[in-house]
Order: sequence, then structure tokens, then C-alpha cells
Amino acid sequence: MEKAVTEKRPPAVVLLSGGLDSATCMAIAREQDFAIHALSFRYGQRHEYELDRAVALAKHFDAVSHRIVEINLSQFGGSALTDQSIVVPKADSVEQIGNEIPVTYVPARNTVFLSLALAFAETIGSVDLFIGVNSLDYSGYPDCRPEYIAAFQTMANLATQSGTSGRKLTIHTPLINLTKGEIIQTGLRLGVDYSMTLSCYDPGPGGKPCGHCDACLLRQKGFNENHLQDPAG
Repeated sequence: MEKAVTEKRPPAVVLLSGGLDSATCMAIAREQDFAIHALSFRYGQRHEYELDRAVALAKHFDAVSHRIVEINLSQFGGSALTDQSIVVPKADSVEQIGNEIPVTYVPARNTVFLSLALAFAETIGSVDLFIGVNSLDYSGYPDCRPEYIAAFQTMANLATQSGTSGRKLTIHTPLINLTKGEIIQTGLRLGVDYSMTLSCYDPGPGGKPCGHCDACLLRQKGFNENHLQDPAG
């Protein structure tokens, strides 16, 4: 999807999975008056239903363009999200989520995604990337931490034409220090319709959330903190 329009707003590449965090991140980019170029990935994930949500969200937020990049990380496996033989962990409460890096971690996924987003940003003259990583209510992924984002931004400004020409790139992580409840509060203020989003790692037919994976439990925690029902069920 791409609109043939004259655009005066600065362009920003927004990583869009179709989940709660990325939808909120895109709403923030819109509030900051960026022209949104949404970027999603079909990477062999078992929860591919999320891409249907990404398409709807990009239209909802009037993105200038939306690309879905094909990159099959299931060829490598190593994660419950890309290898059907690895079971997605389930629990009954957030308290049961472990502290170690879980099997739902996809090796180097954010590095792969951000590298492709960086390449796309250079082609459209953008120096602003948005990613909805979160270091509080999250599953312990190493590539969601502030230190990782800072290191990638340093690398990006050393390795690109724009960075070495004085146009410094910024990786925006507006959710990184927010709880899931605070993320939802922010999104509701900005008009995010969370019924359009899918967070589940192991959805059933039609994208029905399982209700017991880490992503589902953390999402439910966020809505509970706001004394709200999850509109996605």
C-alpha cells in the first residue's frame, strides 16, 4: 500500500507487527506529525494472523505506505514462534512467567528488523525509526533493552550515508519505560482501537487469542490495571 501524495511532514518508518505495542507506537508517531511508512514482516511466525491486523491498522492510522517484507526466519528455527515443534509456554498468571529468556525469543529478530527498517529509511530520506519495544512489562528479550537500542543507533549512524553526512538517525522507543497499563492508557488517549490488535503468540482459528501465553497474560495485566475489558476478547 502506498499513497501518491505530496507530503510535507517528515517521514518516519514505523515497525508494525499488528500487536498492542506497535499500534500504540504508530499512534504516537502520528501524534508527533510524522508521515508514517509502516513496515511489517512475514518471517515464518506461527501467529501470522497479526499481519491482517497490521494491514487494518496502517489504513486506520492513514499511513502513507505499508510494506510487508518476506523473510523466512523459520529456516533457522530456534524459537517457539518460528518452529512448530517447540511448544509455546502457557501459564495462568503473570506471576508464573519465568525470569529467564523464554523459548519465544526469536534469535536476533529486532536486529534483523531494524536493519531492514534502516535500509528502507535511507531510500525514503527518513532519519526517524519507531519501534514499540518495552523493557518493563515484557518477556525478558535482550533486544528490547535501552542498551541495545542505544548501541544499534550508534551503529546506524556509523554505517549509513545519512549518518556519515550529518543527518543523524534516531530510533524512537516511546514505550520503553512504560508498563503495559500505561501503554494502553496512552493508546486510548490517542484513539487506538485495541479490538483491531492481536498480541497472542499461539492464536487459534481466526486469530482467537489463547489467553495463556506470555503475550496474552501481559496484555490482560495491562487492561486489568486500567479496570477495562480487553476489546479483542
